[in-house]
Amino acid sequence: MNTATGSPADAAAPFSGVDAATLLLALPDPTVWVSAGGEFTLNAAARERLGAVDGLAQNWALLFTPDAAGRLMDAISRALKGEASRLSVTMPGAVAPALATVTPAGPGAALLHFRESHDPLEVALDIMDRMGLGMTVQGADSQILHANASAAAILGLTPAQLTGRDSLDPRWRAIHPNGKAFPGETHPAIVALKTGQPLLDVPMGIYHPAAEQWRWLTVTAIPRRAPGMDRPEQVTTVFADVTAQRQTREELSRSEQRLRSLVEATAQIVFTTDKLGNFSGPQPDWQAFTGQEAEQTLNPAVAIEAIHPEDRDQTMRGWAAALESGQPHSIEHRLRRKDGVYVPMQIRAVPLRSADGSVREWIGAYTDISAMRGAEAALKALNAELEGRVAVRTQELAEVTRFSTLLLTAAGEGVFGLDASGRTTFANPAAARLLGYSVERLIGSQQHDLIHHSRPDGTPYPVGDCPVHQTLRDGQTRRLDHDVLWHAQGHAVPVSSVVTPLLSAAGTVTGAVLMVQDIAERLRAQQLLQEAIEDLERSNTDLEQFAYVASHDLQEPLRTLGSYAELLGRRYEGQLDDRADRYLGFMQDAVGRMRGLIQDLLEFSRVGRGEGVPTPLNLDDAMQAAALGVGAALGEEGGASLSWDTPDAVLVHAPLIVPLLTNLIGNGLKFTAPGQPARVRVQSRQDGEMVHVTVQDNGIGIALEYQERVFDIFQRLHRREDYAGNGMGLAICRKIVEHHGGTLWLESTPLPAPDNGTTFHFTLPVAPQLPESQSSESQPSDPQTPDPQTPDPHHA
Repeated sequence: MNTATGSPADAAAPFSGVDAATLLLALPDPTVWVSAGGEFTLNAAARERLGAVDGLAQNWALLFTPDAAGRLMDAISRALKGEASRLSVTMPGAVAPALATVTPAGPGAALLHFRESHDPLEVALDIMDRMGLGMTVQGADSQILHANASAAAILGLTPAQLTGRDSLDPRWRAIHPNGKAFPGETHPAIVALKTGQPLLDVPMGIYHPAAEQWRWLTVTAIPRRAPGMDRPEQVTTVFADVTAQRQTREELSRSEQRLRSLVEATAQIVFTTDKLGNFSGPQPDWQAFTGQEAEQTLNPAVAIEAIHPEDRDQTMRGWAAALESGQPHSIEHRLRRKDGVYVPMQIRAVPLRSADGSVREWIGAYTDISAMRGAEAALKALNAELEGRVAVRTQELAEVTRFSTLLLTAAGEGVFGLDASGRTTFANPAAARLLGYSVERLIGSQQHDLIHHSRPDGTPYPVGDCPVHQTLRDGQTRRLDHDVLWHAQGHAVPVSSVVTPLLSAAGTVTGAVLMVQDIAERLRAQQLLQEAIEDLERSNTDLEQFAYVASHDLQEPLRTLGSYAELLGRRYEGQLDDRADRYLGFMQDAVGRMRGLIQDLLEFSRVGRGEGVPTPLNLDDAMQAAALGVGAALGEEGGASLSWDTPDAVLVHAPLIVPLLTNLIGNGLKFTAPGQPARVRVQSRQDGEMVHVTVQDNGIGIALEYQERVFDIFQRLHRREDYAGNGMGLAICRKIVEHHGGTLWLESTPLPAPDNGTTFHFTLPVAPQLPESQSSESQPSDPQTPDPQTPDPHHA
């Protein structure tokens, strides 16, 4: 029989790199580490096998009988001196003695190893459990014969569920790392049984039913042959759960891909150098940009020629400083592109360090900053322009602010700013003067409580009724012609006010502006005006009464004078000389003119007195009556005509409208141009809430300087011998129109202009539409028209 031999050093070589603590914990046999000072450490097997003894925490020797403990203490003393020994001792609760091996464990320490008789398979399964590795033993048919606890935990099954299952079972749902199915016949255990060769570290994914997720394993299958057998009779499969490691590697891979993509997206050139700063190998990005070959790139003297000559010294000094300090490096220089153009670049390089902290290599990136330089220049120009605009705008705002401040300060009206709660946030000097408070006293106070707390009669004014607070609630602008604020000295200040809401961008009320104006003078002026109006009304009443009485009282002696003048004329006609007859004629004419003046004055005084409520009137009906009134004048003037187009209705005192039209039409018939027949045209049209009426003639016209004077009473522009009248007609007309709320004016072109004539304009209130009057069908025909069969219904 051949036997392999070797030195102890050779036997220990595989464990030279294993951590002693890890190896101690992994040992399946009870093991105790003891120091010269009496300190001791038990591995897991020792704690499980021996740890139930009372007092163990104070003395490990209590684990054994006094005789066995004494012999072990002697062996430890020899081990501390460098001598190993073996002895047989009885373990607590054991039937058979165990083999104790006591060996030196370094300076001042000894190691006690107790070995009891065990099945080698159980030992192997226990060791795998302690190392967190799954282990199964499968027969020649690949069915699982034995499995440790770690195998059950990793595979998500109980040991009972594992026993009897084979590698061909589809429930494993095994997959390759690329996600493809892992057929059962390719399972490492099956392959090892078929080939008799071990398979090491085969990656495999399985579905963990308890965790409902995929787990990744590395599987090693080692076949075992029985003596004299060609095919393996069993296969031992050892596997480790590497899911966490795989996820870490995938995350690292994704991070690396993201980093590489980021570098490619943000930099044109990525390079690596050795710890001395020289390119450590081919640099594809550098070569593609500069056009240098790989051997040129690896030659520092040639590679540096791609940097602009003016930038080389600065670049080398900065790079040398970075190599010496080992700190990240950043610099800018111009790099020659393969077409010969120098491009401004920013270079950043960072060191990669070894475990001891020394620099192992450098990695860096070139970034083209030509676009950034252009953008910086454009940005500077834009900033300069914006700064100029901001300066101008700031100056404008400052001017506006100064003007606004000056305006609010100089304004005669009081101005208050209020927040949403009604607290005063601003008050101008006029507001302070108006109410006798300082601006400082007004600001910050509740406006209503301080100056608006009571009504004019002194009764309390609830905030809910206050129009200012109503605006703060509903956001509506309010105007008050008469309100009362209270002076600091306690007296009321009558004001008119306007309250305007301040709204946010969202439309909510954030405050209000209140403007108030002192109306005390206005109220006094209104009182004086009312008193004056009352005095004037009394005076007008007295004057009207006087005119009425005077006109009647004057008519009595006038009638007496006229009667006696007429008697004298009839009795002494022909008995006196011609001069006396003329004098009597003058006297009778004077009496007639005086009677006419008195009648006109009486009519003028009556306008606007006692007409009652206005009623609707068709202008066509009024024109019918006016045409009858001027019929005699139409007959006296050869060829004279009157026409009208007046379809509108007016709301008036009807008895006054016919005299109005008669006077204006009569004016046109009276003041005719020599040699021309008189033509008068009356028209009306609705203009908003008023009816606009025009009376147009072709008479002699009125000079511009007299066009307003003709409306005064007793004003005449011609001699009585040329044109009869008392000068009262147009004054009466204007009074009638103005009494109805209208306006009377004229436009005129005097002779000798070819389009001579006068047009009188007046307005009267419009009335609801009335049915067409039946009387319009019986208008009188022109007295000068011989044929009554063809009258114009709007022509007289």
